[in-house]
Amino acid sequence: MPVLSVSFVNYRNLEDKQIDLLSKEVYFVGENGQGKSNLLESIYYSAYGNSFRTHSDAEIIKNGKTEFSIKTLYKDSNGSTEKVFVTFQNGKKRIEKNNKKITDRKELINTMPCVLFSHEDLDFVSGEPEKKRFFIDQCLSMYDVLYIDIVRRYKKILKSRNTCLKEKNYQMLDIYDQQLAENGIEIIKKRRDAIFQFNQIFGKIYQEITDIEGVSIRYDPSWKKTEGIPNLDEIMNILFQKREMDKVIQTTMSGPHRDRIKFMRNGENFISTASTGQRRLASILLRIAQAVFYRQVTGKKPVLLMDDVLLELDPDKRQKLTAHLPEYDQLFCTFLPGEPYERYRRSTTKIFEISKGDWNERK
Repeated sequence: MPVLSVSFVNYRNLEDKQIDLLSKEVYFVGENGQGKSNLLESIYYSAYGNSFRTHSDAEIIKNGKTEFSIKTLYKDSNGSTEKVFVTFQNGKKRIEKNNKKITDRKELINTMPCVLFSHEDLDFVSGEPEKKRFFIDQCLSMYDVLYIDIVRRYKKILKSRNTCLKEKNYQMLDIYDQQLAENGIEIIKKRRDAIFQFNQIFGKIYQEITDIEGVSIRYDPSWKKTEGIPNLDEIMNILFQKREMDKVIQTTMSGPHRDRIKFMRNGENFISTASTGQRRLASILLRIAQAVFYRQVTGKKPVLLMDDVLLELDPDKRQKLTAHLPEYDQLFCTFLPGEPYERYRRSTTKIFEISKGDWNERK
């Protein structure tokens, strides 16, 4: 599902015009602050209906303006041209797909499945547990609409249960516990199965690039027993046993929102002793594994968005990493002018030089 073009109006510092992107690989080359990441962000925004750089759409508007829009044309799996049109004005966002209003961003799933590589991915390896859970949930949400619904229900129930605890209004706790357990057990099953499949990919790639064996991802659900995952009644019992503590702390202390995901090697925590370079590489390989996982589950090739992630790797690691990129529909990369991007160029590669929000294609 390659991107054909993107047209901008008042989008960050980018010129109000169209950029034609139909090519297997597209490189954006320029100094920092010129608009390379803004171009990647616009593609991501069209695919998922939000930015990977800010939670505030108002921050995207060009200085001195009051609204923005982007129109993206892409080819679907049948080869027909599709359109996503996003506008933001008067503080409200409107997304249209083929001139039909999108009322829920999950309707964009499979529109342009993008896998984003960025510096912030390091949080998925060495950041807070919430960041690691977010990564696994994102992997599942790329293709499983039902999972999106389950997570939303769980969060809504969790919020209501926590409100009861804060207000010391305990009459509804039995009902919320039942609902929390029913939805939570589905999240655990899907996370467990996804991480099992993910492990078959990640450990192998890490070994091939680094020669370090035995690196794996371990899933530690908050609700657990000695073997396997607890059933519904056992989870209800766990919640009941922890209820008094929840009342004291005034929040729910167990459940999928407390799950842990760890990187292990030979039974020991790997990340705590890994070098900065090993952690950075692990975060990039997580994204490669995500793309491979998506391809295996859906049979579809993703679009890869790589935002300056090769910059910190030595030449040997860069060469190995680019050789291990999964099959993709399209690849977008940003580079600084001094980087050896010509080394990775193919006959199918388009190169745009970016300066002050404008671009020129190198012939």
